[in-house]
This record gives sequence, structure tokens and C-alpha cells, in this order.
Amino acid sequence: MQQEYTARAEQIMQRIHELAAISEDEPGVTRTFGTPAFLEGRDLVQSWMEAAGLLTRVDGIGNLRARLESQNPDAKTFVLASHIDTVVNAGKFDGPLGVLTGLDLLEQLISQRADLPFHIELIAFSDEEGVRFHTTYLGSEVVTGAFDHAMLARRDENGVTLDQALEIMGGDASQLALDAIPAAEWLGYFEMHIEQGPVLWERNVPVALVTAIAGQQRVELTFRGMAGHAGTVPMNMRQDALCAAAEFVLTAEQFAQAHGQGLVATVGKLSISNSASNVIPGEVTCTLDLRSDNQAQLADAYKALLNFAEGLAAQRNVELVWKLVQQTAPVACSQPLNDLLIQAIAESGYETISLVSGAGHDAVPVSAVAPATMMFIRCYKGISHNPLENVELADLAAAIAVAERFIHQLRMKHERTSC
Repeated sequence: MQQEYTARAEQIMQRIHELAAISEDEPGVTRTFGTPAFLEGRDLVQSWMEAAGLLTRVDGIGNLRARLESQNPDAKTFVLASHIDTVVNAGKFDGPLGVLTGLDLLEQLISQRADLPFHIELIAFSDEEGVRFHTTYLGSEVVTGAFDHAMLARRDENGVTLDQALEIMGGDASQLALDAIPAAEWLGYFEMHIEQGPVLWERNVPVALVTAIAGQQRVELTFRGMAGHAGTVPMNMRQDALCAAAEFVLTAEQFAQAHGQGLVATVGKLSISNSASNVIPGEVTCTLDLRSDNQAQLADAYKALLNFAEGLAAQRNVELVWKLVQQTAPVACSQPLNDLLIQAIAESGYETISLVSGAGHDAVPVSAVAPATMMFIRCYKGISHNPLENVELADLAAAIAVAERFIHQLRMKHERTSC
């Protein structure tokens, strides 16, 4: 049996490498939402789904959806999913690993002519990373019915609105509401994903159970001072926007270090307007990414850093524009589904490790309408969002074995329920 799982893992790896060859640039992998590279990659994945005999379609937001029908037309739908968009200069595995492992599971069910007590829908979400329009979960929010149509007016860095991007992709924004799976029709959700952390790597365990997903608050801050000549404006008369931003960056780091395990704060983007070596920076924009699995801790950190930024701006005589771009609450995974996953891990002969995901996933919006669970797969040193991202064949084979047991147990549970 292990030899069979290894052969299946090899096929998944081959597909992952083939998909990774489609990129907007070199040497990493870049397939951001709606770009020609994204569309080419999606077409390739769709060809594999159709070759397996699955019914496929592309919905209005660009999600690729494949369906394996139960003989019971009134059955609920269980969703297997992850995403196929990437960050800039990404690795090969973040997102596609879950989609293509899900495809492998469905190929096996088809070959076995399995009679399902529920429909299974495999979804390759179009935009989880949020790179192009600076908002995550566009794909899964459409599927869950949570999409905010005001987002259609949001523009990318080239001034293209989301509405225009969908039209270029062949989508129809007016039909987005029809792409949602009604809450009453959901049975549950299962996502397989690389860990993006070092725990499994260090402990040499192939998979882990995800118990919760950290909440996030993303902010865009702009400090506006006064640009001036670097040689003529005295130090005590300057309104240096970059110095204000620099002080905020270090304080955010120090605050997270000092205020408890589980809280992380990151400034990942910094932009200096009209920058030059001999000009005092007059306007600087940066980002703040706050995460914690504790809602109270997250809210307290947000308030404290906002108060600090306001005081800093007043002290340095600069203007502050604080814009909350996105917020999500911490999410607990479904205990009944987790119990089945724990059983599958144990029966496969592996230690059960429970982890909280500091990274966001499409399971976040899904959890508002359906029970959701996730399985992490060991990755090289926990490296992610990086071309060094890697998964070993043996770990992928182990993950296939666990996932297959999980789906089998879910089938048995619902076959007994329907009897």
C-alpha cells in the first residue's frame, strides 16, 4: 500500500512542478489573480480535472470548481479546496498542493466507482493571497456568499478595478451571488496545506491537525510631513515622515515581543514618495499586519498601536492616516471533523500534533457557513512564500494516506446516518 501512496505522490509532484513552470517571472513562481499566467495555470489544472472525468466550471470570480456527484440528488456538499494564486516570488506548494492532492483523492474515488452519501466539490480558489487587490479570500467569499460587492470598485496598482479584471477574465460580476453554495447545502470543508512553520520539520512528523486559525488585522498607515532639502533644514525643524515610520516599525516589533505568546506584528511594506538621497522624506506609507488566535489580545494590540501612532504623529508634527484594510476574527476548527482527522492520523501510524495556524486560509470565511478542518503537511524548515519552499515525497505520501482515511471515515459516518 505504501508503494501505491508513493506512486500517487510522485504524480502529484509532477503536476506541481508542471504548474510551477507557469509564472509571470523567474526564478520563483508568480501567478497573481487574473494575470495571463494565472489563467494559463488554471486551464492546466482544469485539464487534469476533466481528464479524471470530473464535471468542471469556472465561476464568476475565477474559481475553478470540479464536482463528483452523489447518486442522491438531495445530498449535501463536502468541499475539498485550496488556492492556486501565489504571492510574488513564491514557492511551488503553497495552495496547489492542497488542490492537486484533493484531485488525487477524487481520482481514486472515481476509479473505485465509489457510491457517495454526499457530493464532493473540489475548488481551486482564484484569490486567497490578496496580492493584486490587497484583500484576501476573494474566491472563498464568493463561494460562501460573503462577498462584498463594494470590492468591485477596488483598483490594482495599474488602476484596473476588480470589476474590469473579472470582465477581462471572462467573468460576470452580476452573477457572483449565484456562485455561492447555500449554507443549508454545506456538509463541511477540508483543506490540506503546507505548515508554513518549522514544528513538523523539527519533529520529523509528516502531518498535523489544525485546531484554530489566527485572526488578522491589516492596516495601511501614511505619515505625511514636509519634504525639504537635506542640507538646509535644521534637524530640530524637520517633519521627517520616514523617521516617524521607522519609529513605528520598531515599536510594533517591540510591542509584539513584549505582549505575550501568540501575538505577531509585521511591517512588510514601506513606500517613500518622491524619494531621493538629498531630500527629507515628506510622505511614507507602510503596512501593519497583526495576528493572534486570541481575539481580546488582537483587539488590545490594535488599539495600543493606533494610540502610539497618533501620539507619534503629534510628537513629530506629521499627519497620520490610519486605514484598516482587512480584519478577520480567530477561527476554531470543527471538533467533529477534527475528531475524524485525529482518528485518521492515528490509524495511519503517526503522532497527532495539534497546531494553531498563524497564516490565514480560505477555511476562515468557510467556517462562517460550514464545519471546517485543516491538515498541515510538513515542509522544508517551515519555509514558505519563498522559492525554497519544498515538500518531501515521503511526507506527501503520508498525507495522502491520512486524507484518504479521513474521507473514508466521513463516508462511513454519513452512510450510517442516512440508513
